[in-house]
Amino acid sequence: MRVSTATPLQNLLTDIAGVAVGHATDLALGSGVTAVVFDRPVIASGSVLGGAPGGRDTALLDPSMTVETVDAFVLSGGSAFGLDAAGGVQAGLRGIGRGLSVGTTRVPIVPQAILMDLLNGGNKDWGRHSPYRDMGLQAFEAARSGNFALGSVGAGTGATTGTVKGGLGSASAVTRAGHRVAALVVANALGSALIGDGPHFWAAPFEQDREFGGLGMPTCFDTGMRLKGVNMTATTIGIVVTDAALTKTQAHRLSLLAHDGLARAVLPAHLPFDGDTMFGAATAEKPVRDPTELMEILHMATLVSARAIARGVYEATTLPFESAQAAWRDRFPG
Repeated sequence: MRVSTATPLQNLLTDIAGVAVGHATDLALGSGVTAVVFDRPVIASGSVLGGAPGGRDTALLDPSMTVETVDAFVLSGGSAFGLDAAGGVQAGLRGIGRGLSVGTTRVPIVPQAILMDLLNGGNKDWGRHSPYRDMGLQAFEAARSGNFALGSVGAGTGATTGTVKGGLGSASAVTRAGHRVAALVVANALGSALIGDGPHFWAAPFEQDREFGGLGMPTCFDTGMRLKGVNMTATTIGIVVTDAALTKTQAHRLSLLAHDGLARAVLPAHLPFDGDTMFGAATAEKPVRDPTELMEILHMATLVSARAIARGVYEATTLPFESAQAAWRDRFPG
């Protein structure tokens, strides 16, 4: 699964060597799961700035906690029901002998963040047990290095925002010192990724190669608040990974700078009914020689996160339900 660091960028999280992404998508359910699997344990941390988060094993990501590495991350729809998905990914990892060695056994470390998509029109009548554990295993088994789908797939299947349908996006960049930094983010925000009621993205100043339409900035700005509405179904969740050698404390800072990208791509962000959660990880392929190199890695974390959010909204498609929220491509055809 490990790819050469000379491999050209595909503008995806898998531009980082040793990272694989897999989706499980259920359009009838209107939800899904995305697994980010590392081919060896990586230094990781995370941060929660939204007021209504949902997660699994997020406490161990605090820099003061003992465990420093993770085997995978999971992003999922389903709100609290979706927390079952990490069990499926954990089962897949255990089946191949992965996990933290604890005495005579191994425990795969799989932190997870969930988003709220229970009110988007899909069929949520799944019976006694939710489908998310099985979907987690499906996402693990689908995980591959290289290209993966964006938009209304995996954890982005049921995502929505204050104005148009949300989705799963990704973006990558390289620092002047050659460190790769990449993000995968699911935009499911209470606020909006768009400026006013038009098609322009708040993240437009950071866009690369027309990755979300190349519209640039509007001639005038409407900064009025656009919110999702009375259902208050929110939470933007994501992951930033670098091939730099970072400490757990530095990986925590990486996740915080990813939140800066969220705040530049969605307005408003980090509200009381958002559960905004960002993970940060480092594969330690390349040393960081001085503080300036670290600062640029952190700077890139902000930029790729903002770009990934806009790209996820741009690539989303309208779900096949009556009264489903329209995607950007349907609201602004051509």
